[in-house]
Amino acid sequence: MYTPSAFRETRLPVLHAAIEEIALASLVSTEAGGMQVSHIPMLLARDEGPYGTLYGHIARANAHGALRGAASLAIFLGTHGYISAGWYPGKRTHGKEVPTWNYIAVHAHGTLETFDDPAALRQLLGKLTDRHERGRTEPWRIDDAPAEYIDRMLGAITGLRLSIERLEGKWKLSQNRTAADRQGVLAGLAETDDEASRRMAEAIRNASP
Repeated sequence: MYTPSAFRETRLPVLHAAIEEIALASLVSTEAGGMQVSHIPMLLARDEGPYGTLYGHIARANAHGALRGAASLAIFLGTHGYISAGWYPGKRTHGKEVPTWNYIAVHAHGTLETFDDPAALRQLLGKLTDRHERGRTEPWRIDDAPAEYIDRMLGAITGLRLSIERLEGKWKLSQNRTAADRQGVLAGLAETDDEASRRMAEAIRNASP
């Protein structure tokens, strides 16, 4: 990933927190005929390995599961959005401005492993549902479904494990612009006033040099 120094994020706790917040990964694995891509929620085990380990699952019929040992990349795309050139003060004085797109992205590289052990799969599903049901008034638990139904579902999936060998973080949030330009961007996002714009504004404030 092309990452100019102004946008590079290397702090492990920050990268881990972003993975956990984003949750959904685009998992890309290479094979002789090209690539396999699956979009799946992945759970991070921070304390497994120097950079952590990612876990997820796919349908057993998914060809991705046959790529055990493949070089793989899990892409987590976070807050992102269009930045208008009209928000920069320079648009009104010299006009030499162009739009861009701001975003947060984390790339986790590793070698893909698969597993089919029902106990391990059940434990993974329990952790995933507990993570995403957290905070609900009546959280769904895996034991809420009939045991035979869950056993059948476990037989239809393949577990994935990605021990992270390298982590890259890119926080492209207007850090390379002047303070006046960043204020212009924040004002433009405030006028847009939707949830995505509010998230972007918060990210820019947090990343400002």
